[in-house]
Amino acid sequence: MFYCACWGSALLERLFPGLMRRFAFQIGLAILAVLWVSLAFACGAVAQDAQPADSSTPVVAASAHDTDTWAQQTSADTPPAFAGTQDQSAELPSQQRAPNAQSAAAQDSPQPDAQAADADDNNSGIQPPETLFPHFSNTRYWLSGQANFIFQTHSDFPADYSGAHSLSPRYEKATSRVLTLYTGFRVTNSFEVLVDIEEAGGAALSQGFGLAGNTDLDIVRNPLLSKTPYLGRGMVHKVFALSTDTVKNNRNYLSLFDTLPRRRIEVRFGKFGLPDFLDTNSVGTDTHFQFINWTIDNNGAWDYAADTRGYTVGGFIEYDDTNWSLRFVEALMPKVANGIDLVWQPWHVHAEDLELEERHSLIPKRAGAMRLLTYFNHANMGIYRDAVEQFQGGEVPIPDITNHPWHVTLKYGIGANIEQQLTPNVTAFARWGWDNGKTESFAYTEVDSTVLTGVGFAGAMWHRKQDRAGISFVSNGIKKDHQNYLADGGLGFLLGDGGLSYGRENIEEFYYTVHVWRGIYLAPGVQHINNPGYNRDRGPVVVPTFRAHVEF
Repeated sequence: MFYCACWGSALLERLFPGLMRRFAFQIGLAILAVLWVSLAFACGAVAQDAQPADSSTPVVAASAHDTDTWAQQTSADTPPAFAGTQDQSAELPSQQRAPNAQSAAAQDSPQPDAQAADADDNNSGIQPPETLFPHFSNTRYWLSGQANFIFQTHSDFPADYSGAHSLSPRYEKATSRVLTLYTGFRVTNSFEVLVDIEEAGGAALSQGFGLAGNTDLDIVRNPLLSKTPYLGRGMVHKVFALSTDTVKNNRNYLSLFDTLPRRRIEVRFGKFGLPDFLDTNSVGTDTHFQFINWTIDNNGAWDYAADTRGYTVGGFIEYDDTNWSLRFVEALMPKVANGIDLVWQPWHVHAEDLELEERHSLIPKRAGAMRLLTYFNHANMGIYRDAVEQFQGGEVPIPDITNHPWHVTLKYGIGANIEQQLTPNVTAFARWGWDNGKTESFAYTEVDSTVLTGVGFAGAMWHRKQDRAGISFVSNGIKKDHQNYLADGGLGFLLGDGGLSYGRENIEEFYYTVHVWRGIYLAPGVQHINNPGYNRDRGPVVVPTFRAHVEF
């Protein structure tokens, strides 16, 4: 089932060339099949296929992560959102309303008095994004789309020197674009197939070089990649019920179900992005409506498994209960840093990610959540100290992190993601991240430590429920070995000024998203960067931004 539904026979041949006849591999398949059947049999006794609620089955509001992303519906299709929700990627629901996806900041509270107290606030919050066209009324299918265009520029800024991977100190401008078609088919009340087609192009400031916290998360980091559409996501999704009571699911392109078991196990196999499911929050996750800096929308020290476009292939399993969730991902890593090709040998090169989410609030009747993340990457990564020693020993003219034979090394890190609703229309969030710093930055960006804080505002505060705004500050750093490598002239896949006078890269970002008409949104913004690329000899630089977004 896994191979037929997820990758298909052609992809299976590529994934495991010549190994199907090996005894060890057959044993592994047998164990996987036994586990799958055993889990399905055990959960079947507790209503494996979650049925829509009836008079005998209680239906309650979804917990914060009862959906996987915001619901893409017209306002006519969507019930009023919770007061204070900030964006499409995850709304913080009140106790009786189903949230938008990746929200995670709210919880299923067993306190009915608190639910009643919040009922009057229900109409004051921001609505889920409107769309240009209505969506299928038949909930078995999903078809929607989006287009995101980001224009950025910067004027001349001071720089004592520049290198091959520097942000240019001269005036420049660039526009990126990402177009996505979301499709899905719900086979049963507990099994679905999801496929997204994407096209990304345009240009990046300085081709994406020179900043650890790059100013545009939508850019294509390799300008030589083909501009033809490609498979963004393609996965199967199975839900195993562990309870008979259900919660309402705000349907979206990552989950088509109308209801979900309150206690459940969700399993996914296929191609996806790890930030689809991990390290999300309601006000600092999505480039379509929120911030667009790499290290504000994601934890910069989380070097998550991904190809150049941000996707990987793997398996995802999640356990959800009333007030907490546990998620685990096993995924493939790229062949080279920032590479488009993945290594199809998961027994050698692989990544593990684990996240625990606890949904509790520090303020009564306000949503809140904390997420703790850890990851372990095993890939053909260099060691910064080894590269510096080769340079100091005269073996190479400049340090080269790729100058080593094939070997699998370990990179690991931890992170925290916290959000707290302060008022019905104001939500604060923070992130902290750390990694070991000795191993090559490989898949996301060149950050070894990060600390972030920010605030998101719902437009209901000024009587524009579809508008939103946010302001955030992030400080990124790298470890000593990484600093020495760059100071001696080494090049990372993003950084390399030819020298380094180290200082933490500090970034502030502000945006305001304006709802124009139906699914059309415009968003001016600005970013201010001190010590671009961790270099006190360069900058500061100011990057004005203008975003145009369309929901179909």
